[in-house]
Amino acid sequence: MSRDPITGHDGPYPAPVEVQKRQVEQGWIDYNGHMNVGYYGIAFDQASDVLLSDYLGIGEEHAAASGQGPYILQSHQHYLREMLEGETFAVRFRLLDHDRKRLHFFAEMVSDRTGDITATQESILMNVDHGTGRSAEYPDWAVQRFARMKADHAGLEPSPQIGAPLGLRR
Repeated sequence: MSRDPITGHDGPYPAPVEVQKRQVEQGWIDYNGHMNVGYYGIAFDQASDVLLSDYLGIGEEHAAASGQGPYILQSHQHYLREMLEGETFAVRFRLLDHDRKRLHFFAEMVSDRTGDITATQESILMNVDHGTGRSAEYPDWAVQRFARMKADHAGLEPSPQIGAPLGLRR
């Protein structure tokens, strides 16, 4: 079991971290002619894999070496503008908070064509030991990276979707 970083880096981190050049695939289009709601989750997930591996070093490579990996505990998405087939986009991430086992992220999907934020996702991830199925602390080097990214992202202007309740507004 590896406890040393395999990928990622110690910062500084862009504020926000931007994962670019994603594209709405033909198979993601629903009968309304735009990206189906389920594929927004897939697009956010694929972009988060890049964030976790290339920046923080806790993605797929770390999971294979350590027997531990991030599981999403909770996710809340806002759909702000439809996405069409072939449309390219980026996903911007900011780390809002963390502890030794969990990460709290906010992400924005941004159309390359218009620059509009088309969707947002707020999520909480937890490190899970694959052998026990229970939560596990991240190694010290990872927690130090989280602290650096949180500090690097502290100056970002808050989005109105962060922490938004779900319910009918009257």
